[in-house]
Amino acid sequence: MENIVRDLRKLHNLTQQELADRVSVSSRTIISLENQKYNPSVLLAYKIASIFNKSIEEVFIFDENDK
Repeated sequence: MENIVRDLRKLHNLTQQELADRVSVSSRTIISLENQKYNPSVLLAYKIASIFNKSIEEVFIFDENDK
């Protein structure tokens, strides 16, 4: 699964730590998400999408070939 977390975070002038604080995770979790090394829980995906006023599907792109 790919995501546009880094792009959205930069667009909103947030640091990785600021985003992490807003969704109650560590900055390492945000770093892993941005590097496409971690797939979030549904709850975390919802929290991140909500911060940017987007749907989960707009932020996290599921590729059927990644099953």
